[in-house]
Parts: sequence; structure tokens; C-alpha cells
Amino acid sequence: MARRDLTWIPRLLGAATAAYGAAITVKPDLFLRPTKLVTGNEQPTSGQQALTRAIGGRDLVSGLAMLLAPAGTPLRTAIAVRVASDVVDVAVLGAQLPDRDAREKATVVAAGWGALCALSVLAADPPRRGLLRG
Repeated sequence: MARRDLTWIPRLLGAATAAYGAAITVKPDLFLRPTKLVTGNEQPTSGQQALTRAIGGRDLVSGLAMLLAPAGTPLRTAIAVRVASDVVDVAVLGAQLPDRDAREKATVVAAGWGALCALSVLAADPPRRGLLRG
């Protein structure tokens, strides 16, 4: 019996990750304000913008890898990189953001996204066909 192709699940998560990465690369405020690294009418420093663009670039590339990697080991590897990035975000943002509420929210978002991506590894293999391969 053939198994359905479920690789659309990690690919959808990859597309969403890539879109977020592109968005914060173009407009760092989308990351800086929710994390309260910039508040009120304050303008982001060039360092804050550079850091955000680095995070955005990482998310763009890891998302594209999940979107485009062949099913199987390459896709599982792309997912692992994404999950590792989220683990780092949980550790760093959860410990280093200057505002407690922002730390909690960033931790929940990063942990939740990392968990979704980790679960998507279950859908990373190509479909199997035939009695001997399935």
C-alpha cells in the first residue's frame, strides 16, 4: 500500500520561516519591537538592525532549505538546522532580552515553532510505493 506524500508539512513550515526571515531582514522593527529591544518612538541602532538582519538571513536560508531540500535525509537535515536555531533562540532570547514579558513571549514562540518543525520530521521521507518498499 502506498503512503501519501506528507512533505508539504515541513515545506509549508519552511516557507513560513523563510517569509518571516525575509520580512525582518527588510523591516527589522518586526523583530525589534515585539522583543522590546526597541520601544516607543525609539529608533533602532545600526547594531540592532544588523543583528536582526543576521537572524532574518538565517531564518530565510533555513526556511528555503526546508522548502527546497529533497525528501529524506536532506529534508531531515534542513529541519534539524531549523530546530537547532530555535533552541538557540529559546536559550539566548529567553535569557538575554531586557524585558521579562518579551523574554516569556519570545521563548514560547521559539519553543513552539521549534516543536512544530521537530514534529514535521515525521513527514520528511518520500512516499513509499509497492509491497516490498512500503
